[in-house]
Amino acid sequence: MDDLVKFLRDRNMADNHAYAEVAHRFGGDALLDSHLPLLDLVDMLAREYEAMDPADARHAGLAYALEVLARSYTEHPDYRQEWRR
Repeated sequence: MDDLVKFLRDRNMADNHAYAEVAHRFGGDALLDSHLPLLDLVDMLAREYEAMDPADARHAGLAYALEVLARSYTEHPDYRQEWRR
């Protein structure tokens, strides 16, 4: 699961950089207002998972949510099919 969380956080960082480049070139109006906050929220969930005690009752549910969110990157060459339940 650690590899999946790292993969998801890396994809979020890459997406953030891509959106920043678009905003720099074309202005902030070129982006949908929901993209960057959504990326921040996904990263927040990944950070919470990393800090969470595995005995926490929410641990399994958060792990599943991160697996589902990572599916948006199934076409990425580093995505692993084993992450899909």
